[in-house]
Amino acid sequence: MRVRALLALENGVVFQGYAFGAIGREAAGEVVFNTAMSGYEEILTDPSYRGQIVVFTYPHIGNYGITLEDGESGRVQVEGIVVHECSRVFSNWRAKLSLAEYLEQQGVIGIEGVDTRMLVRMIRDKGALRGVISTQAHPEELVERARRIPPMEGLDLTDAVSTAEPYWWADSSQAEDAPLVVVIDYGVKWSILRNLARRGCRVLVMPARTPAEAVLELEPQGIVLSNGPGDPAAIGYALPQIRRFLAVGIPLLGICLGHQLLGLAFGARTYKLKFGHHGANHPVLDLPTGRVEITSQNHGFAVDPATLPPELEVTRINLNDGTLEGMRHRELPVLAVQYHPEAAPGPHDALSLFDEFVALLRTETPAAV
Repeated sequence: MRVRALLALENGVVFQGYAFGAIGREAAGEVVFNTAMSGYEEILTDPSYRGQIVVFTYPHIGNYGITLEDGESGRVQVEGIVVHECSRVFSNWRAKLSLAEYLEQQGVIGIEGVDTRMLVRMIRDKGALRGVISTQAHPEELVERARRIPPMEGLDLTDAVSTAEPYWWADSSQAEDAPLVVVIDYGVKWSILRNLARRGCRVLVMPARTPAEAVLELEPQGIVLSNGPGDPAAIGYALPQIRRFLAVGIPLLGICLGHQLLGLAFGARTYKLKFGHHGANHPVLDLPTGRVEITSQNHGFAVDPATLPPELEVTRINLNDGTLEGMRHRELPVLAVQYHPEAAPGPHDALSLFDEFVALLRTETPAAV
């Protein structure tokens, strides 16, 4: 028997539907939409979605099940999901269980039967909205609860997703002469680690709050500042850490939140986008080459290019709205992109960024620690 559920938004609008997954649980967070047609397992497990309820614009979700091998972390990270229709039947030789079974196992609720077209148009018009999914409360109560959810501005969510202890990525190189890359984990996607490992790197993941000196004592050939959730301007502890890395001159790669933190470390400012970039088909212009890359994106904040210092060069812009998508230092071996070069889900147009970074590891010699 289907259980009725409600999605209540802070603007007073309430959507009716049916619960699936962990029926009886509730979800609360910022409601955003993702336009990818596939890759829901990767989206659900992306730590950058912590604190958010994800609306899928593609109407039919779950038809190829869950593999348990394609995740971007060890658990579901989204607070809840909204779909037009959740498929209970799946067809995929790699799949282990259905989407509904996976969410139930993970203790996360979903709501289906919602007019997702109307909801997405509302978010595009009004901006990302706070919301609550529940099977247990009255609409008026849920709306008031949605209004009490802390806004994303000012939230540091990295402690909720960063590793508690350092660990070696299992597939990374064991060769002693392989370049050592330290990944600062603000909520890293496993596909970033996979791509570094495929290029012959030893990959060590360290907690977000690891002191800079503890990282530098390892004498890494490069450092990656990972993606992650929340407001970059709220992660003040990261800026002295990043500035110390910059002073040494070690090759740095910033991805998504790491890109934003690099901008802040150089004195630039960040701002919240109206409804963010969440999808697998965002066109980005690579200014040095004139090449257009179709990229995978998941972020709600951006760096203001007007505030960049002269030593930073804009390398990429978003062709949908003109926002800053990439930058590099004019002298130091520092690269950063706002989108996700590892995709997962998404196209592979931007994978060459990892090749560019790994090439720096073998050519740059950091200053003495």
